[in-house]
Amino acid sequence: MWLAVTPIDMRAGADRLLASVVHVFGAAQAHHGYLFANARSTRIRLLVHDGFGVWCAARRLNKGSFEWPRASAAVAAPMTLSKDQFDALVLGLPWQRLEQLRLITRM
Repeated sequence: MWLAVTPIDMRAGADRLLASVVHVFGAAQAHHGYLFANARSTRIRLLVHDGFGVWCAARRLNKGSFEWPRASAAVAAPMTLSKDQFDALVLGLPWQRLEQLRLITRM
């Protein structure tokens, strides 16, 4: 799973998202997913290449926003996500701190 850190217009369909993936990576890899968010991080789009073609899914939050990293000099390229991080991200949870949240250090 790859996470795009620069925002994208959510009116973009599968073809435009695929063009963005090809521009960054040179090609869309089979069995890879590519996540995009709008500028406010209230909507996300997932583009998946399943080996035969691509499909696109969307999700939006009515309240709050997804935990999304911002593009910076340190983070100029797409980031990879584990399955657990992806699951937390699409639920709106703090996916960057999953390992910290698994431990109870003080009672």
